[in-house]
Amino acid sequence: MSLFLGIDTSNYTTSCAYYDSSSGKVFSKKMLLPVKKGEKGIRQSDAVFHHTKQLPVLMEQLLDDNRQNISVISFSCAPRNAEGSYMPCFLVGESSARCISAACGAKCYRAHHQTGHILAALYSCKRLDLLKSNRSFLAFHISGGTTDMLLCRPNSERILDIEMIGCSLDLKAGQAVDRVGLMLGLSFPCGAELEKLAAKSNAKFSVKPVLKGLNCCLSGIENKCESMIKNGESPEDTARFCLEYIGKTIKGMTKNAIKEYGDMPVVFAGGVMSDKIIKEMLLPVCEGFFAEPEYSCDNAVGVALFGALKEGAVL
Repeated sequence: MSLFLGIDTSNYTTSCAYYDSSSGKVFSKKMLLPVKKGEKGIRQSDAVFHHTKQLPVLMEQLLDDNRQNISVISFSCAPRNAEGSYMPCFLVGESSARCISAACGAKCYRAHHQTGHILAALYSCKRLDLLKSNRSFLAFHISGGTTDMLLCRPNSERILDIEMIGCSLDLKAGQAVDRVGLMLGLSFPCGAELEKLAAKSNAKFSVKPVLKGLNCCLSGIENKCESMIKNGESPEDTARFCLEYIGKTIKGMTKNAIKEYGDMPVVFAGGVMSDKIIKEMLLPVCEGFFAEPEYSCDNAVGVALFGALKEGAVL
């Protein structure tokens, strides 16, 4: 039995996982970073501190009696595979992975957080077969720090060449969710609570997303929701408007991309894409695949799979 370990220390989640090449199964542990009540986020220095405390605990829980079976270690080194992409919090995962590699002689691979999201989504959707074909596919990575539309092409290593073909030019979708949630008195991060609130609304909205080719602008969500709250509209309707605006924006971006690049599968990943309201809006638009929430939010599963794919060990 060979285990392929993955470590991801993103801005709000400490996570580790391994892929078991004998069974084709993954095992994962993760923990949110603590954010003080009323805060809109977390400073990088605090993120590094909490990752440093949480990662050893999670690793002990994950590996238990399997430590001797680790053959490859992969870690998220940066948010995305792009020049200048960097966040200090990823240094915690890198440091741990390199130390383990040096101690036990396991191979060590650098992955990118965004690539991990896409691979985890493919695993969740049972569509790793897309890596074996010559067929390109679209992937959305929608989270607090990204609203990216990506053209993915399997390469000779059966991993991915990723090209960003569309994004938000201002506010990111996850930022919009959290800012509106905080206006409504919800706890950060606000996604799950905002969805529950929105599910209680039966309001109908005429939303016209702001699209600029394959890109979008989302700052109008924050402004409109602030106005709705000041005008006395219900928290439920305000939450619903926020999510519908995001859903219709992603819907418009998807249609524009298919028009330009042709019909192809679309994979949806990132914490925002675990929202059921947004998912229901997108289902009729394309051949879409949605990761289960545990694989959609930040996790190290895709990073573990990255190492296994590099070694040709994925079933």
